[in-house]
Amino acid sequence: MGKKDNKRGHEEKKKKPAVPADDKYQVNSFNDLNPENLKGVFLHNRYAQMLILLVIAGFALRFYNLGFNSIWLDEGSTLYFARNSLSGIWDATAQGEFNPPLFHWLEHFMLAFGDSEFVLRFLPALFGSLTIPVIYLIGREVCGRCGGIIAAALMTFSTFHIFYSQDARAYTTMLFFFSIAVFFYLLALKSDNFKYWVLFGVFCALSFWTHFYVFVAVGILILHALIVKRKTIIQDVKTLMPVLAGLLSFIIVALPIIYVTIGLFYKRTSASPTWGLSGFDVFTGTIVMISGSQIYLTVIFSILAIAGIIFLYINEEKRDYAYLIILSLVLPFIVSIILSSMIPMSPRYLIYILPFYFVAIAAAFGFVPRDIDYRKVAAVTMALLFVVSIPYLSGYYTNYSKNDWRGFSQQLASLTSEGDYVVVMPGYMAQPLDYYYDSSLDGVYEVSADTGEKLSEIESQRGNATAYYVVTADITAANPEGDALEWLNTNTVIIGQNMGIYVFKSK
Repeated sequence: MGKKDNKRGHEEKKKKPAVPADDKYQVNSFNDLNPENLKGVFLHNRYAQMLILLVIAGFALRFYNLGFNSIWLDEGSTLYFARNSLSGIWDATAQGEFNPPLFHWLEHFMLAFGDSEFVLRFLPALFGSLTIPVIYLIGREVCGRCGGIIAAALMTFSTFHIFYSQDARAYTTMLFFFSIAVFFYLLALKSDNFKYWVLFGVFCALSFWTHFYVFVAVGILILHALIVKRKTIIQDVKTLMPVLAGLLSFIIVALPIIYVTIGLFYKRTSASPTWGLSGFDVFTGTIVMISGSQIYLTVIFSILAIAGIIFLYINEEKRDYAYLIILSLVLPFIVSIILSSMIPMSPRYLIYILPFYFVAIAAAFGFVPRDIDYRKVAAVTMALLFVVSIPYLSGYYTNYSKNDWRGFSQQLASLTSEGDYVVVMPGYMAQPLDYYYDSSLDGVYEVSADTGEKLSEIESQRGNATAYYVVTADITAANPEGDALEWLNTNTVIIGQNMGIYVFKSK
């Protein structure tokens, strides 16, 4: 009996160890999208379960209270352009509108469902939510499944990303297309497959059709490809062909908008900016906002991002990823600081650095000892990020984060009577005001003014009628000379305020 027991024990030792469910059930190709494998993934793959949980949370955080805030200036502009025909939207861009047409085209079709705040913000919330699994895929390519989950969790609970996912502008839509482009870029870099290079170029073009400033990030990816492939290109110039295929596909798809961009750039830089961040404030302001608008989080995330880059750099197989992240985090700030003296600069324009920033932070987990279960590391990180976001989110969903044009319009309607004048300052603020306020109901004359001269002209026309002046801080950008505010100080009295909206009354 003893010999049989020994023999059985020896045979058991020879048995192969059981394959972990996380490794057995995965989705690495289209062949894995079969019902049996997907069932196993959903039931047994802990990383897949965590990702599903993050995506559900991401949708909830981005769609909850989507219509709570009032439409603000830029969202009013979105509605204004989206109401045009498809050709009219393109004409507006070609004639000087500083936003590409793709997002406005998409919003144009959304107007079939109405023009409520929810409808206008639906696409940004949708694309913002769908970006989460794409960030996972990027993180998985760079630093494994645990890193992918951490990067996806950072995106899920990013207060910066949530805010712009609930804003009827192109930022999260552009980020969605660009994130897909980054994912295909990583696949192309690894395999040199023409298909991936072409898809990389196409999605770069779609992101550029959505927001002009992503052009900087697209250029950085091409630069990185040339740097990491320089040795093979020098040895055999034919190895440059896949990269050129990606670049050519970008140019072909984006050619019409590239042509328009050149003219718009010269127009945009013809005068000094009157608003936005400038100089080194572009870096500090942006890094704080994308880190959650808290100094302590900025410090922690920055340290982790540096640690993650170091980990990737010391790992020779992943060193190219370190170069990619460094280039994609450093060069956009350098370019933006330089351009800030020529064009208005805002942190939201740099939203495309989020994938690289979050993956850099996620890569820091590589310093965690290997004998620790990485699934637990990912789960604990998810929980911590959720807890950290609670204070911001609890206030965000209960307090207005944009000017309350809805409430202000009701207040204004209670003040005005037939024959009164409503003077909007600056004039483009009529876009969010008129979304809620209808001057025709009271028989009110609504006019706009940006200068002291225009105000004096209105003053001479109104006679004995009462005038109410609706003013926001944007008047300092529209009228940097300051004569409009001087005129108000002399000829009116302030009678009310709603957040950043002020109302003055003629004396």
